[in-house]
Amino acid sequence: MGFRLSKIYTRTGDTGETGLGDGRRVAKDHPRVEAIGEVDTLNSQLGLLLAGLAAETTHYPALKEVSDVLAPCQHRLFDLGGELAMPAYQALNAAEVERLETAIDVWNEELGPLENFILPGGSTLIAQAHICRSLARGAERRCQQLNAVEPLAGPGLAYINRLSDLLFVAARIIARRQGIAEVLWEAAAKPGG
Repeated sequence: MGFRLSKIYTRTGDTGETGLGDGRRVAKDHPRVEAIGEVDTLNSQLGLLLAGLAAETTHYPALKEVSDVLAPCQHRLFDLGGELAMPAYQALNAAEVERLETAIDVWNEELGPLENFILPGGSTLIAQAHICRSLARGAERRCQQLNAVEPLAGPGLAYINRLSDLLFVAARIIARRQGIAEVLWEAAAKPGG
């Protein structure tokens, strides 16, 4: 793409509207803008997770595989943002969803079945992966809200759903690769029990 931003501020959004890639102007709280914003927030937090993984690969070389799987997701989230900003634009394809499913299956094979609920924690990286997972769920909800008003084409909804699954499994595999026990949920004691 040869498009470059020569000016960061335009003042065109000062009245509460923003422009979409297809030229339409919509309110900044339009479901489409909400979805774009949630995808962008997730992408930023995923960048933080990837930076943390990169910093820890000298201590835990097996974390590089996690980075290798997650790094393309930033690009695909940018693609999804483009699809949301330009409804006629199609960037994602089913192969990207399949790539995530393959990674989930490989990591789940290593992890074995989950026998208890786990909490986000144990290390900063594990917690950050869970932050990304929860943000992916929020982005998915926003995309579903948009889909109810303006149906979305392509595999974007499946991609964001599968990404949240991948991030959950990534949090577990990071714990394993760091040799940290998962933080298991302990149910509250029942009154009178």
